[in-house]
Order: sequence, then C-alpha cells, then structure tokens
Amino acid sequence: MPQANTSSIFSKGNPPKALKGFGHINRYLDRTRNKYSAKILPGEYYVTMEDEYIATVLGSCVSACIRDKVVGIGGMNHFMLPKSAEEKGGKAAMLSEAARYGSYAMEHMINDILKNGGKRENLEVKITGGGRIIANMTNIGQQNIAFVREYIKTEGLLLLGEDVGDIYPRKVLYHPKTGKVNIKKLRSMHNDTVQAREKEYLATLDQKPVIGDVELF
Repeated sequence: MPQANTSSIFSKGNPPKALKGFGHINRYLDRTRNKYSAKILPGEYYVTMEDEYIATVLGSCVSACIRDKVVGIGGMNHFMLPKSAEEKGGKAAMLSEAARYGSYAMEHMINDILKNGGKRENLEVKITGGGRIIANMTNIGQQNIAFVREYIKTEGLLLLGEDVGDIYPRKVLYHPKTGKVNIKKLRSMHNDTVQAREKEYLATLDQKPVIGDVELF
C-alpha cells in the first residue's frame, strides 16, 4: 500500500489557532519542516502555545526568544531603540525615554506569555541580532544589545544564550515548544530590503511617543 504524502495533506489543513491578539500576524507553511511559521516584522512580536515556528530577519534590530520551559508557551519579538538612545550612549541610554520602547517590546510579550499560562519563574531567554548593517549608525546595534542584556539582568530572567553583534543580517527561526533557535547569517544580500525596512521602522520610532507604562505580573 503506497504511503500518504504527509506534506501535501498538511498543506491542505489550517494553521494552528492563533492566540487572541495575534490573528493579524502572517503565517505560512514551512514545507522544509512541515510546520507553520509566523513571520514577524520590525516592531511586532508573536506568542504561541502551538507546535509552530516564529521567523524574522534581523539587521540592527534585536529579538528576544522567551518561553516557559515547562508548558512550552513562548514568543519572539523584533525591535530596536530609537536613534535618540544611540545618541545618548552608555548607561544614560538605559535610563532614557528611548529605552521605554525596548521595555514595551519585552514587557508586552512577557505579559502575553504569562496571561496564557506561562509562569515567570519558568521563563528562559535567548537573544540575537544587533548587527552593524546601517551606514552612519555604527552603534545602534550595540545599543540594542546593551539594552536587552541590561533588561534581562534587571528583571532577573534566565539568559540561556546569545548570538549578537557582527556585521551581517540574520535569518532567525524560533520554536517555542523546544526552545531551539536556528540562525543563519546572511553574508550575501541580493537587495537592501532589511536595511530599508529598519530605516523606515527607525523613522517611525523617532516620531511616535510612548504612552503609559506596562507592569509585569
């Protein structure tokens, strides 16, 4: 009896149900891994409790991959600090208004993990990104790295590993169920899509104020 083509059967099905608030995130079938993957852009994050991946491409931005190692719910974000953080530099950047953007990116995602069954004491973190890819902004990647490291330390979160810095964009694939992060450094780019996307995102950050605060629970 011939075996069924599991890939074609899977492709006919619907993606796993998205958690409330994440229905707008684009998801696609990763035929190589035979699982769905959520693709996030600069300024976005995605949280899931399903057996699916989260994907993004990072330049100067950073991503924190965070999950509850017991129940397997987790998420990944994609963010950078506004240019004003880079200009202030050093420890001052950690205390600046600009750093609140990074706090929002981290705290909103962590809260969604906790609201959907995760526990703070079970959280583990991996970080990546912060490449030096935007001309005339040589420090912005390092500012993003410094912020996320300081945030993790201040909040007492468990940092399991990191792949940060360098001069290359990164293609990142995160599987919250297992905590595995696949990273491919893009040493040859055929276009400037990553740079253009991050410059556009950076411009919106410098124009858009942060309103209110987020408290972790």
